Amino acid sequence: MLSRFNALAVVLTTLISFSFSQDVTLTIDGSSLNYESTADIYGFQFNHDGCAQGASGGDAAANGFIISTSEGVVLGFSLTGSYISAGSGTLVDLGGECSTIDALIFAGDLGVQLTAE
Repeated sequence: MLSRFNALAVVLTTLISFSFSQDVTLTIDGSSLNYESTADIYGFQFNHDGCAQGASGGDAAANGFIISTSEGVVLGFSLTGSYISAGSGTLVDLGGECSTIDALIFAGDLGVQLTAE
């Protein structure tokens, strides 16, 4: 009986850990949008308050991503199936200092949605 309880406790703890974990964690350092990711990134999109109209470069550009920016949105994707490998670095240079970004959408392999914070 006790071993079944222990097994159930381990399963529940594992499920809870996965449900609260983030695939992609973002930080802003000056004009750099930095990331730490446990999954490969195949595309991304986020909103900004007008501060990132010149977003370019970073690991997104180094991996052949097309980076499109507008007054309120940055979009990054590849037409060749390229991706940003799991790890950490600078995702893009925002082209200006942003204090916040929101409405984060990140895609993994086969379009699987990644959780981002």
